[in-house]
Amino acid sequence: MINNIVITGGKGFLGQSVAKKLNNLGSVIPLNSSMYDLRSYEQTEKMYKDLKPSIVVHLAATVGGIGANKNNPGLFIEENLIMGYNTIKLAKDYNVKKFVMLGTVCAYPKHCPVPFKEEDLWNGYPEETNAPYGIAKKTLMQMVESYNKQYNFNGINLIPVNMYGPSDNFNVKSSHVIPALILKFQNAIDNNHETVEIWGTGHASREFLYVDDCATAIQQAIISYNDSQPVNIGTGKEITIAELAQKIQRIMGHKGDIYYNSKYPDGQPRRCLDTSKAKYYFGFEAKTDLNTGLKNTIEWFRDKK
Repeated sequence: MINNIVITGGKGFLGQSVAKKLNNLGSVIPLNSSMYDLRSYEQTEKMYKDLKPSIVVHLAATVGGIGANKNNPGLFIEENLIMGYNTIKLAKDYNVKKFVMLGTVCAYPKHCPVPFKEEDLWNGYPEETNAPYGIAKKTLMQMVESYNKQYNFNGINLIPVNMYGPSDNFNVKSSHVIPALILKFQNAIDNNHETVEIWGTGHASREFLYVDDCATAIQQAIISYNDSQPVNIGTGKEITIAELAQKIQRIMGHKGDIYYNSKYPDGQPRRCLDTSKAKYYFGFEAKTDLNTGLKNTIEWFRDKK
């Protein structure tokens, strides 16, 4: 058993699932910002001194959907860089046995060949609304790689695609696409099935990974992967926003119309990962199909509503 697996952001959406999954590896300590403020170097160092982690899984992030990204570019790049720098630097200084850096699909170039391969990560500028967040995460992944080369730092970089599932962020101002659509359709149903407006043309495609599958990938990588080269985590399957909206509409029983407002941005035109390295290096394949995952998420949302 491993002593003290610290999960930053461990009480958040993904963190809760990862904490459950890693319980069978050792003693898990899920953190949130009320316990240690990772934006403070002193607070981050106190965390390392207090908890003496063997493994750190860095999930803490300042993040949101297109609207939140567009409105907070300075905040997103600043806080993610500061939290990541403090956590990685001190992991090296305090001789953590393994560090897991969770990157983001937003780090990929806007016009990246599909499916996205890890080798294309630096071959262009990210989609503009996601760029501050994506560049911050990409910089931190490079920090892990650089520490590995110079100091033999045992850090791994995982790049998950868009996640969803129970306990997702259902805040109307900052949610990602699946919870945002669920909120919109539920609101329309509550108001006699009125028309639902969706930002963009609906033509953009996305890939979605069920949160518990991502937690499984992190567990398998901790056990079996010891290289700082980034590895994609996803399903390898894409769906257009229009197809996704219609799928959610059917599951939820919304009887109104859908209006695509093309005055708003689509974001990245397509998003789909090559997931062959995850399968090769640590045997990961996503198990939850999109229909099952959406039904679970909608059921959880309606139970909590």
